[in-house]
Amino acid sequence: MPQTPQTPELRPPVAEARTPAAAPAPVAAEVVPRRRPHRAWSVAAVTFLTIIGAAGFASLPGLLIDPLHAEFHWSRGTIGFAVSVNLALYGLTAPFAAALMDRFGIRRVVAVALTVIAVGAGLTVFMTAAWQLVLFWGVLVGLGSGSMALAFAATVTNRWFTARRGLVTGILTAAGASGQLVFLPVLSWIVDRHDWRPAAVTVALAALAVVPLVWLLLRDHPADVGVAPYGADAFVPKPPPQRGAARRAVRALVSAARTGPFWLLAGTFAICGATTNGLVKTHFVPAAHDHGMPMTAAASLLAVIGVFDIAGTIASGWFTDRFNTRRLLAVYYGLRGLSLMFLPLLLSDTVHPPMVFFIVFYGLDWVATVPPTIALCRAHYGEDGAIVFGWVLAAHQVGAALIAFLGGLARDAFGTYNPVWYASGALCALAALMALVIRERRTGAAQGQPAAV
Repeated sequence: MPQTPQTPELRPPVAEARTPAAAPAPVAAEVVPRRRPHRAWSVAAVTFLTIIGAAGFASLPGLLIDPLHAEFHWSRGTIGFAVSVNLALYGLTAPFAAALMDRFGIRRVVAVALTVIAVGAGLTVFMTAAWQLVLFWGVLVGLGSGSMALAFAATVTNRWFTARRGLVTGILTAAGASGQLVFLPVLSWIVDRHDWRPAAVTVALAALAVVPLVWLLLRDHPADVGVAPYGADAFVPKPPPQRGAARRAVRALVSAARTGPFWLLAGTFAICGATTNGLVKTHFVPAAHDHGMPMTAAASLLAVIGVFDIAGTIASGWFTDRFNTRRLLAVYYGLRGLSLMFLPLLLSDTVHPPMVFFIVFYGLDWVATVPPTIALCRAHYGEDGAIVFGWVLAAHQVGAALIAFLGGLARDAFGTYNPVWYASGALCALAALMALVIRERRTGAAQGQPAAV
């Protein structure tokens, strides 16, 4: 007959005397390799810090108008012309800089650009005539800053990232606002307490301080460190240097100019520049000062715009990865135009809650247009997307230059900036309509273009 299996009896362990020799050998712990962050994120971090370090040049022009007018008796139109040359060259240099990065590498181009910015800003200390302001600040700083333009961020993003391109573009775009947040309060305090010359020297030193960071830590391509772009399924070999940078930039322009989306993107971005860099960044501080607000308070408000711009731009990058880019642009331009229409009613000698609301509202929208615009350039023009965006950025800066100059003329002619605020609000409404006309192009996730929704 079958036997029932016996359950082993459980007994408490008996303590045994052990000698050191009898002790069991320690068991080696299993080493789990720690997964390091992809190198693309460190390159993005260096790019972010570089753009912050070079942001002083964009923060200073609005603070110089009143001091230069008081010291040299130059008209605001004359000073605005120098700023407009700076802004125009900032944009016109960008597409050639993107092509030069393909020829000589990102690191060399950016290091030279930072040095040119430092030289131009430093030489303004010795100027005595208006043409010198145009040469030093307009031409030299304009050329250097153009090579540090958003085409730099677009090139880094296109080379190092396949996934998360919209988010990374938003973060790198926000770096300019972060620099504004850092520099504006400091520079306004320096101008108020120690005149404008120490502020110009501060900008020069800040640009020079970033050069070693770029040279030591920035890399041109993922293949330089033996990795694939972030999110890519396979290793991407480094392409050979692209000779004929100028020819390539012009060829990309000629090819893109035959398409409708290019002109719509260029037109909307020209209005974007007119209503941000050309108008608010250049003329907000003197406009607020006209109403009795201290320069330091007005500059602080402009810096607060930078705080909310960081959040708005990063959020815009996240939205760009998920939603229809044309509709995003239309919403951004429409809201911006609405806020500018109300600004003349809000300017006063003190900071009050409605003005704070405008600063927050406008700040969230400041450069939120950049990630969807870059995404549309990438979708329509592929490998030439960064260069085409450089040309679209040129339109942005031409629009900014026109308003910087015309805004100064309007202030000289009418004694107020109000006509410029209202005209800019109407232009934003036009930009919203233009954005909706751009045709959507589906290119798939590999190109980084979101699906239409």
